[in-house]
Amino acid sequence: MKRHITFAASIALVGSLLLGGNAAVAQDKNIAYLTPSVNVQFWRYVATGAEAAAKEGGYTIKTLDSANDAKTQLQNAQDAIAQGVAGIVISPTDSSTAPSVLKLAENAGVPVVIADIGTNEGEYVSFVGSDNYGGAVGIGKETAKIVKEKGWTDGSFGIIGIPQARINGQLRSKGFREAMAEVGMTKEVPLQQMQTFTAEESFRFAQDMITANSDLRVIFVESDVQSIGAQQAVRAARKTDDMIIAAFDGTPELVEKISNGSIIGSGMQQPYLMGFSAAEALIKHIAGEKVEKEIALPVLIVTGSNIDELHDEMKLNVFAGELK
Repeated sequence: MKRHITFAASIALVGSLLLGGNAAVAQDKNIAYLTPSVNVQFWRYVATGAEAAAKEGGYTIKTLDSANDAKTQLQNAQDAIAQGVAGIVISPTDSSTAPSVLKLAENAGVPVVIADIGTNEGEYVSFVGSDNYGGAVGIGKETAKIVKEKGWTDGSFGIIGIPQARINGQLRSKGFREAMAEVGMTKEVPLQQMQTFTAEESFRFAQDMITANSDLRVIFVESDVQSIGAQQAVRAARKTDDMIIAAFDGTPELVEKISNGSIIGSGMQQPYLMGFSAAEALIKHIAGEKVEKEIALPVLIVTGSNIDELHDEMKLNVFAGELK
């Protein structure tokens, strides 16, 4: 369902915050967004959405790049708090690194909203996330349908996953496995976890999977650009008629691959909407309004058969306006 984004521009500023254990008045309506990496399109789209919500709410927002490093993430949080931010939106580097930031912010009296990935523990205002499990099941079912039609259920499948220390990574793997099991495809080759988050990395992972497993029929890639790398490995191995690539998330380049059928589809989160919703929830909380503890956003199951129908929804909420 397409979401028409509206938000009251006038928000009352919180009276005071405890910063570093000392009472201080927030002079400016500033918030911070801590992102795992500005080099990943998904996170840039989240940041764009957060910026839009901040602007509508009369706030400014600064994006701080954690560079996929827990120490940098913690330092960014310390810097933001020292600068007197009214609140923080964080997309953690992984679920195990979030608690240290949450504890730091709690001690400083700074509210935090989590956008995606999740946390193992800690106090926060709201968690805005996608239905990663449902999205993986959805794209898995589309994949399983083709596997069954082609009579490939006795073959194997592989997963190139985002780090499985992230709760969302665990849910994507679980959902896809269950969808494969429904058609009797239960043989899984060893999972590969992304570290550099590049197409080149997934190309190597896919190449190794193909070389080591002659019965490999499916590769599920739990991110977007990386799925294109896997597709290139399949093409280089001359296996395009014998294998399926399924994806998660989206880039404009991935949309083209889905349109021409070289990638069967993707479970696309809506990162712009996620960033907007997270910053919106934070600003409402600062204003004294009640917000939901968990905000679940739907994942769009995009395939060649419905891609045109979903174009406008993808253009805003998935691609922050970048899709033609």
